[in-house]
Amino acid sequence: MAIKLTDKDLQDICSQAEQQGEQILQPLELGYQGNLPQQLGQGGERTFNLRSGLSIRIRRCRLAQEFEYTRQHGACFSLISKFYLSGGSRVQSPDVTDIDPEYEELKGNHYLYHLPDQTEIEHWPNKPLYVVYLSADPGYFSSFDGAHVTLPPSLQKLITGDRTQRFHQPLGCMTPTIKLLLQQILHCPYTGFMQQIYLESKALELFAAQFALWTEASTPNASMSLCAHDIEQLHQAKEILIRQAVNPPSLVSLARQVGLNDRKLNQGFRHLFGTTVFDYLQGYRLEQAKELLSDSGLTVSGVAAKVGYRSPEAFSNAFRRKFAVNPKTYQLSQQRKAASK
Repeated sequence: MAIKLTDKDLQDICSQAEQQGEQILQPLELGYQGNLPQQLGQGGERTFNLRSGLSIRIRRCRLAQEFEYTRQHGACFSLISKFYLSGGSRVQSPDVTDIDPEYEELKGNHYLYHLPDQTEIEHWPNKPLYVVYLSADPGYFSSFDGAHVTLPPSLQKLITGDRTQRFHQPLGCMTPTIKLLLQQILHCPYTGFMQQIYLESKALELFAAQFALWTEASTPNASMSLCAHDIEQLHQAKEILIRQAVNPPSLVSLARQVGLNDRKLNQGFRHLFGTTVFDYLQGYRLEQAKELLSDSGLTVSGVAAKVGYRSPEAFSNAFRRKFAVNPKTYQLSQQRKAASK
């Protein structure tokens, strides 16, 4: 059975461990080493603080048992880049409409995300975990001239000042170039001033590689080659989404079910159907909701639950964004039309 923890629980456990003589924080030249309390497991996390809000964290540990860790992100959130050298996790994001409400992060894969004003429930197994994180205040990139660069819209808006942008972008398996950059960070040959320059340069190369991969994946590509078997698998994925719209599989799980990797599933889905997997699912749910509001007799909360939304508020926000009308207002208008016939 998983141990359930919040940020406050973790702080209390660390404080108690320090009182009992455990060394939880150790200063380093460019940051600090944070050690897990023995009660929670072995290992810890090394943090290097670089310039202007840029940092590198290297987490290497093994938890004593499975954890369910609930954390609340504030409005001020960094752009995070994550690389799994070993281990993985499962994440639930309740009451959201703009990202997948549940997803897996896997060994050998990498991710880019910005999640302000959001609750996350992270499920961490008691297996060896080795993860490299990059963390950058979005303002870090403001000194670069991005006026003539075409990036995915949510990323472009974020780095040009819109801190409300929320996304979690899987970028597939790590490329050989990314693996090399990570090894160079893990085995930095310098100390002091040279170490800082070296680590910052490698962090920027990793961000550049991720930005390029995401841009490539999100750019319409008329020459993308899909064989007949690929197209069959993508149609199969769409049918699974329709059948399981109320309780859909994660992107990784869906990719496994149809025999594709998650990146090809998303790219192929966009190429074949003109939208991402997540946007297709949300659009399908909302179209179903529109029909139910017209003639089912259900309340707005009942319709929200019927199409798979746990939160009526999240459903109302998504419905209003898509149809430019509140669901209750739409329902009443349909009832008036029916009564006038």
